[in-house]
Amino acid sequence: MIGGDGDGGGVGGGGDLLVVGLPKDLLQLHNHLSDATIAATSSFSTTTTTTNKSDNTSSSHPHQDHLLFHCRFRLPPPLSLPHIHFPPLHEFFRSREVGEFVSGALAGAMTKAVLAPLETIRTRMVVGVGSKNIYGSFIQVLEQQGWQGLWAGNTVNMLRIIPTQAIELGTFECVKRAMISAQEKWIQTECPKLQIGNLSLDLCLSWLSPVAVAGAAAGVISTLACHPLEVLKDRLTISPEVYPSLSIAVHKIYSDGGLGALYAGLSPTLIGMLPYSTCYYFMYDTMKKSYCLAKKKESLNRAEMLLLGALSGLTASTISYPLEVARKRLMVGALQGKCPPHMAATISEVIKEEGLMGLYRGWGASCLKVMPSSGITWMFYEAWKDMLLRKGEIN
Repeated sequence: MIGGDGDGGGVGGGGDLLVVGLPKDLLQLHNHLSDATIAATSSFSTTTTTTNKSDNTSSSHPHQDHLLFHCRFRLPPPLSLPHIHFPPLHEFFRSREVGEFVSGALAGAMTKAVLAPLETIRTRMVVGVGSKNIYGSFIQVLEQQGWQGLWAGNTVNMLRIIPTQAIELGTFECVKRAMISAQEKWIQTECPKLQIGNLSLDLCLSWLSPVAVAGAAAGVISTLACHPLEVLKDRLTISPEVYPSLSIAVHKIYSDGGLGALYAGLSPTLIGMLPYSTCYYFMYDTMKKSYCLAKKKESLNRAEMLLLGALSGLTASTISYPLEVARKRLMVGALQGKCPPHMAATISEVIKEEGLMGLYRGWGASCLKVMPSSGITWMFYEAWKDMLLRKGEIN
């Protein structure tokens, strides 16, 4: 029988008492213990009490014939966690990182609100729905769905672009600073090396462009975080009669294919995003620095940001457009009853049906959307960032 007795009344007190009740049959075994065994246990404060069956004194234990073996021990004091200091909330919201994320979100929302009709026409042409030219597709949308059709899927598009642009632009800035800081540190100190037998590899990677690495990381991370919203936006745009609302689209896609259906086409999206995102950010940053150096000025004005942003978007879109066509075909292929197994099969199918020019079908509409989108996004982003960071007194 095990019980507790002591001032603390529970485990963790300064002098907790453990009371162990043993059957009477073990008393004889206890009496035959050797002196050495008793001495070994002398660190415990032991008291042996034998009760008598004829004892009329009431006992708190239901069994009167027993041996009480009292062990008093002291537990160590409870561990104390180190004090964790969190910065004040107002300082967190005034940090550079938060300012960049918020600037990206605001820039993306304002850009998409203006350019939603071009995004609708571009998506229809890329996936092969309706007319094959911009004007024809525009008239077709107006006849079938009215003016509201030009903003089809714009709700989910806004929900998609706000976190996407916040994550993408915020990640770009953070990774670029981290890469520049690491390369400067490696220049001042010895670079990390990888030793494989007699072969020594230098891992300082000073030849890598921090802007290119940051652009690739921004595209990949934002895609992984926001890809389901891209799938929903495309379904609402291409088949509004099948997916009339966001809630119905989510329920139907999940019912048909589970959670994996919301990540349909993720692999080709990542494959297409890498060259686009890398080229997009690299071109803008390079042109910005070169232009400022040539003009001997520290920063761009709003019109120059708009122009350079548009040129960077045009270049990146032209390089990666065939991958974009294949990605869109894979994502909405299930709606037309034919879905190639992978990106290579999709590109082969497009070339077989429409020739090489089929890989650039809708490129004009894409440029009409990408160029103003890129330019306006950079213009709004730089403006919001200057405003928020300057207000927060961050250099």
